[in-house]
Amino acid sequence: MSLTDKAIEQIRELIRTGALPPGSKLPPEPELAAQLGLSRNLAREAVKALAVARVLEIRRGDGTYVTSLQPSLLLEGLGGAVELLQGDSAALRDLMEVRRLLEPVATALAATRISDEQLAEVERHLEAMRGARDDVERLNAHDAAFHRAVISATGNESLLTLLEGVSGRTLRARIWRGLVDTRAAGRTLAEHEAIFAALSRRDAAVSQAAALLHVSNTEQWLREHLRSGESGGSSESLAS
Repeated sequence: MSLTDKAIEQIRELIRTGALPPGSKLPPEPELAAQLGLSRNLAREAVKALAVARVLEIRRGDGTYVTSLQPSLLLEGLGGAVELLQGDSAALRDLMEVRRLLEPVATALAATRISDEQLAEVERHLEAMRGARDDVERLNAHDAAFHRAVISATGNESLLTLLEGVSGRTLRARIWRGLVDTRAAGRTLAEHEAIFAALSRRDAAVSQAAALLHVSNTEQWLREHLRSGESGGSSESLAS
């Protein structure tokens, strides 16, 4: 570990042990450096790095505070990091694989926890998808909202944030699919109808199977078209 990494780890340990709980203010830089046995420069660099990671918040003229440490805050950088993979077909395939591994299980969990109000929200997004079947961009926007509502029903904020980060990257690929495959809208609607029906019955096993079929179909289509795009020299347009 570099000296800066060690300094970062020391501050993280203070946060983990509760010595610096969420919302607390860090000691002034000289005091923090002395407490950790660091130079002021190392303490400053560690604080900057943790601020970038959203663990700390630097308030000009006030000091540095530990954030809420909520998963949605700490993991929200995932989407931006994933966006940097734009144009990388292999990365896009990997991300679709991650979605296939996580989303069906999350949908099964949602089936066991979803409330009537949350189910009604999922249904509203499904209705919006039906009305937007001839508008690819609107359809995919409601598609994303449908899945977000489902995963929100798990009550697991970390899971929601992780899947949001992955799905944000694959949204454009689904739009592209709709533009080149005229049958995609009908299949997408049918797959979402099956997911909603299983959720309505609070059937975890069928919900998981329906979600797996939906994600796997999208993944398979994407792999086939990425292969054809690579052989034809146009894979970059698909992954953008």
